[in-house]
Amino acid sequence: MLKECKLALRVTAAQYEPELCRLMEAGAKDLEIAGVVLPGTVAFAETNDGIQDNSTLTDALCVTAILTYVRAHFGSPADYDRIEAAYQTQKVQLMHAGSYTDYEGGDGE
Repeated sequence: MLKECKLALRVTAAQYEPELCRLMEAGAKDLEIAGVVLPGTVAFAETNDGIQDNSTLTDALCVTAILTYVRAHFGSPADYDRIEAAYQTQKVQLMHAGSYTDYEGGDGE
């Protein structure tokens, strides 16, 4: 996910990798707090050679939502409100999609 994130943000410098990793983990945690069950993990480890990406999340909708979260919170984007609104829309869509939650049916069964 780190390579994909750097590509999406047009970032090449390794110095931003720790911040990007923290933001991706925060985005994943934000989705989980909202009740979204991620079909994989978002995890990174710092090594002597840099950051090792141990993420197993490949679901396109979840990855896109997390990357949108990162885009909104990385630096100070001029269009923060638009990007944050896009993230919130993606999060709500995932929250309401049965395949991304473990909510029981409406009748309590």
